[in-house]
This record gives sequence, structure tokens and C-alpha cells, in this order.
Amino acid sequence: MRRVVITGAGTINPLGHDVPATLAAMQAGTCAIGPLDIRDVDRLQIQIGAQVRGYDEADHFSRQDLTLYDRFTQFALLSAAQAMGQAGLDLSGDAGERAGVILGTSGGGLNTQDDNYRAVYAEGKNRVHPFIVPRLMANAAASHVSIRHNLRGPVLTISTACASSNHAMGQALGMIRGGMADVMLTGGTEAMLCFGGIKAWEGLRVMSRDGCRPFSADRNGMVQGEGGAVFVFEEREHALARGANILCEVAGFAMSSDAADIVTPSAEGAARAMRGALADGGIALSDVGYINAHGTGTAVNDRTETQAIHDVFGAHADALQVSSTKAMHGHLIGGTGAVELLSCIMALRDGVIAPTIGLSAPDPACDLDYVANTARQARVDVAMSNAFAFGGLNAVLALRRA
Repeated sequence: MRRVVITGAGTINPLGHDVPATLAAMQAGTCAIGPLDIRDVDRLQIQIGAQVRGYDEADHFSRQDLTLYDRFTQFALLSAAQAMGQAGLDLSGDAGERAGVILGTSGGGLNTQDDNYRAVYAEGKNRVHPFIVPRLMANAAASHVSIRHNLRGPVLTISTACASSNHAMGQALGMIRGGMADVMLTGGTEAMLCFGGIKAWEGLRVMSRDGCRPFSADRNGMVQGEGGAVFVFEEREHALARGANILCEVAGFAMSSDAADIVTPSAEGAARAMRGALADGGIALSDVGYINAHGTGTAVNDRTETQAIHDVFGAHADALQVSSTKAMHGHLIGGTGAVELLSCIMALRDGVIAPTIGLSAPDPACDLDYVANTARQARVDVAMSNAFAFGGLNAVLALRRA
């Protein structure tokens, strides 16, 4: 089987506008959650979120570009450019035929959709811009990344709520393994922090009004964020032949469906996905040193995920280091798995485990080592990233130190 490695990474998210800034913030335990700065925020019950601050789209894109680029597409393009720059790839000419893009997103161009519903229904306008459909369609980000970098192989978008990024990266892995491509840009992007996006989530009654505290007994819900991350997945021999710097190996992937409830998670379904990723990568339980948990900060998710980890790892669960970075950058929905994969790469390459900040009150039902509040130095050979979505869809990636 063809092996797959990561040779480039890029991101823009609430913690930083690139990978070095993001990793530094993770190591420092920075919290990017704060008061929302969006239109009509006073009409919302939930008025906090993790926004990408200090960002002006006009600094990166022309006015002509911005007629086509919703915020979620902008995040993908900026992340992809960083990843390609680090990878040092030349995909001009025919080389682009062996390269593609798979990105995850849940809402797609939700800001565009929100603005235009407002214009038509609230303001009574009878015309919209002719490029509204190309801006809001879920595949816009993947298509523009393809156009920008001459990626003429497989290009598609995956939308599976909070597991979108992990599903996208898993499919990119499979395409390289199966010989359909040598290089895939993959990850996820999301920009849901608009009035309609927040209002819709309020209805679920899973949102916190004061912060995200995964696994803590005083947790009271999730907090939304925005942003994205893109990685260069590359066939290992292809990368070695050109002398690429390998960040880590993508060792295993699995997905499962709970087939039980549309919103309530299942420990059994999550456990099957984790076991599947280990089996796919030929990884022993004792090899795993770190798990980036889905860890949303809701009462049910955190208990269920803890139980699933115990079910899979048995006695080794007590030796695992587990953390949720959502307390820092919020829940990026379709982009969250991609940004969280950066913490796994940091653990493997730099030997630094990102902390679970805000963990102040132990919950007897959440009894693992969650690396509370402060980053930790540790050697990690294998890291796993969990994503468990509404709809009962689970996607787990396993990474191995290069």
C-alpha cells in the first residue's frame, strides 16, 4: 500500500493567521473566545464566539476576487497558499493532473447566504448579485484552491457537519493510497459567525454563554469559532524523491455511523471509528501517546467520548494524554478537525501537548489525563484526532511521527 505523508500545512483561525502563530498560542494556552463583533449581535442570546480578528480581506484579495470569495473561501485560499509554500511543490503543467483537492465544510458560503436573505426579505430588494450562487456553493473553496494551484485531479467537497474536515482528509488519504493522485490538498474551512448562523445554533440549546470548558464538571456548552486549515498530503516516495521536509505520516483512518440518533452521540460508534483507524494503520494500543479529543464542552459529548476511549484502550487509557483545543479556538464546525490536526503535528514533531484550558472542576465521568490548563512536554510516536458529528457520523485520523 502506498504510504502518505504531510509536507505542508497552512491555517488562519482565531488563534493565529498562520501555523507558527497558532502553535505558539496553543502552547501558551491562549483563549481566543470573546464578545462577538457581528451585525445585530444585540438580538442574539449567545454573544460570544471565537472570531478571526485583525483580519481585513482587502489586504489579501482584490475587489474583483471578493465578488467571488465568501469568507470561508478566503480562509481556504490563504491556508492552501501557506501549505503549498511550505511544501515547495511545483504543480505547473502536467504535474497538476496528479494532484487534487478535498475540503470539508458544513455551512459553505453562509455569510453570503445570510446577507442576501437579509437583502431580499428584510430590505425588500428584488435583485441580487449574479455571482451569489458561485459564492455560497459549498464547493466554492475547493474549486478556487484548484484553480489557484492548477490542481486538475480529483476535486470535491465533503459536508458532514463537525466531521467534515476529518472525512475530507480521510478521503484524500484513500485517493493517494489508491493511486488516483500523488498529491492532495485537504482540510477544512468554515465561516458561520453571522447572525443567522448563531441564531440557528441557539435553537439547539447546546451553546455556552460564558466559555468552553471541555471535560470540566462546570462545563455548560460549546462555543462557535471560524477559520480553516489545509495540508499537503503526498505519496511518501514522491515526497522523498524531491527532498521534501516531511512533517509526519498519515498512518490510519476510519469512519463509522452510530445509526442511532441525529444529535445524541454513541460511545459504541465512536469506539468503532477509533479501533478502525488503529487497525488501518497497523497501530498497537500502546503506541498511541496523544489523542486530540472532539471535546466540545457539552455534558453528553464529553462523557460519551471519555467512555469510548476507555472502551478502546482499556488499561492503556490511563497512560494516554488527551486534550481538547476547542476551549482555545472554539468549535469551527466543518473546519475544526483540520485546525485540531495541527495540535497532533505539534505533539509528534515538537513534543508539546496542547492543553485543555478552563478545566477547573474534575468530573467523575471524565477521568482521563486531559492535560489540564498547561501545555506539556512529552515524546509522542502516534497521535489520533477524533471528530464526531451530528447525524452520528464519526471520523478518526491516526498520525505517526516521521
